[in-house]
Amino acid sequence: MAESMKGLHRSHRCTELGTGNIGETVTVMGWVQKSRNKGGIIFVDLRDRSGLLQLIFEEADCGAGNFEKAEKLRSEFVIAAVGKVEARSGAVNENLATGKIEIRVTEVRILSEAQTPPFPIEADSRTKEEMRLKYRFLDLRRPDIQSKLMLRSQVATKVRAVLAEEGFLEIETPILIKSTPEGARDYLVPSRVHQGKFYALPQSPQLFKQLLMCSGYDRYFQIAKCFRDEDLRADRQPEFTQIDMEMSFVDVDDVIAVNERLLQKVFQDAIGLKIELPLPRMTWQEAMDRYGSDKPDTRFGMELTDVSEVVKGCGFGVFTGALEQGGSVRGINAKGQGQMSRKKIDALVEFAKGYGAKGLAYAAIQPDGTVKSSFAKFMTEEQMKALTEAMDVQPGDLLLFAADRNKIVWDVLGNLRLEIARNLELIDKNQFHFLWVTEFPLLEWSEEQERFVAMHHPFTMPMEEDLPKLDSDPGAVRAKAYDIVLNGTELGGGSVRIFQGDVQEKMFEVLGFTKEQAQERFGFLLDAFRYGVPPHAGLAYGFDRLMMLMTGADSIREVIAFPKVKDASDLMTNAPDVVDQTQLEELGIGITEKEQK
Repeated sequence: MAESMKGLHRSHRCTELGTGNIGETVTVMGWVQKSRNKGGIIFVDLRDRSGLLQLIFEEADCGAGNFEKAEKLRSEFVIAAVGKVEARSGAVNENLATGKIEIRVTEVRILSEAQTPPFPIEADSRTKEEMRLKYRFLDLRRPDIQSKLMLRSQVATKVRAVLAEEGFLEIETPILIKSTPEGARDYLVPSRVHQGKFYALPQSPQLFKQLLMCSGYDRYFQIAKCFRDEDLRADRQPEFTQIDMEMSFVDVDDVIAVNERLLQKVFQDAIGLKIELPLPRMTWQEAMDRYGSDKPDTRFGMELTDVSEVVKGCGFGVFTGALEQGGSVRGINAKGQGQMSRKKIDALVEFAKGYGAKGLAYAAIQPDGTVKSSFAKFMTEEQMKALTEAMDVQPGDLLLFAADRNKIVWDVLGNLRLEIARNLELIDKNQFHFLWVTEFPLLEWSEEQERFVAMHHPFTMPMEEDLPKLDSDPGAVRAKAYDIVLNGTELGGGSVRIFQGDVQEKMFEVLGFTKEQAQERFGFLLDAFRYGVPPHAGLAYGFDRLMMLMTGADSIREVIAFPKVKDASDLMTNAPDVVDQTQLEELGIGITEKEQK
């Protein structure tokens, strides 16, 4: 039967005790990690969020009643123990923070008994993730998960402190907002009072933080919950957290400078990583040309090389055909992989097809300098020599080429270099490579909608020198947009915002909005802009991604207390679920079942 803790007060967490406390009487509380009865003496490892502490029970010290209770202890029982801190009577455990001490218990209370858990509560669990998420309340007891969530708390606290020092105000923005469908799908919330109408959950606080700049708050930030009803992907969450900010009277360099100082202080304090400033910058065009990605992993080389000029007159139709269609031919050099088996090369070809490639051309440079190639028969000796020289080859290298539209070539080779680096273990996971990617395209063409859409959002400022191209060549307009990238992952992104009415009208026009449509969707923001709006810019970090990289976790689910799985369901609570018919009737909603095709 569970006992009360009446009269007891915890004096220390487990690892707050050390050799300096020897001789003190203390009270500790937590969960039993394991119990070992050696006959006449019982050892118990007590666990709380700080770590482990060894308790020792002998009948002569704690009495028959307490010793009997100690004999009942099993894993995950919750107990309170009073006793004296002593130097360890056995071997010191150098792997434990408390490995030099133990508590000789004089009183123990069983506060709660526990069933045998469905999996061991231990670090680096091998239990299937589905089982761990079903019993997430148990999984959260694991010390490696706890350390990640405690670090997350520390980082949030540090972010708040640094931004306060930089003059930012923390202001909350609404969760129930108007739906403005431009981008990912909104989660909709039906209104009971206004039947037939819906709120949306925010994909970001974008419009409200711009309104705060219109209202004169100058520097805003928020650690904000956001929601996106996106298509299923393994490491996406329907609800996620942003470190969101906006600043007035600034340009690109001002936003970057503040955020570099923020990153430097947070990483130094949280994990002891020293970041040298300024961080490197690269334009979007350079990132795509060199790495085939707007979030390049720069921890290893294997950069793309454009060989379009070299092969434009060759006899290989795959190359010349791509060039005639306005595309390009690019390649990567996998150093020292010229002896790769045909089976592995075929696997790389299949991998490339998953990103839109029709195939891959390859050339393996043998140790004696001869070339074994899938396309050499279509090339003259001089053309092949010019191609290999352009790729800076050495004997033993493997060259892989893609030929198609630029977008496909970049996508194929950008992902291929990552796949090869993973397979060959070229990536040093202890390195942290930060990079600013700047000057993104303002717009991208949507084949589905047959119009230009904003690459970031409709309020992103074009580069001033590109403004005339909005009429003549919208696809060539660059944006005052910037992303912060870490180890090939986009940590955050932002832009300078449009604050002139004529530029915003032109932007809506290019996006295909009529004035009426723009007013219907964004009228409250456009109205605010008529009453004096300062130049402003902002940025938002994906807090979950930041913590995943900072802790070395394999998934953002490891750094979120109660995550969803890839179909956006919660295995623990069984959400989403059906609701009572009376609730639907109050909302004026009926459920229509779709016919199965």
